[in-house]
Amino acid sequence: MPSYEVTLKDRTIEQVTDVDAYQQEGQMTTFFRNDEPRNVVDSWSSRIFSVRTSEVLMIRQLADAHSVERLFAPRPISLRPSAARRAAEA
Repeated sequence: MPSYEVTLKDRTIEQVTDVDAYQQEGQMTTFFRNDEPRNVVDSWSSRIFSVRTSEVLMIRQLADAHSVERLFAPRPISLRPSAARRAAEA
């Protein structure tokens, strides 16, 4: 699950862990956890942390170990030239 770093106007930093998403709710920005792997905030989501939106300077998502593994995982390489390259060479 992602974690977020919230920088407030007074330059304090709050780290919010094990949350799936956040959204603005009126005057508050609220962070949510979902029990299922979905990227939707709905009535089944659990509110974890709220902060007054006017106090927020920046919200930054921190990479979790799973995201880093996917980012640096080896990808298959195709030895065939792309269709655009074949067309340009023809």
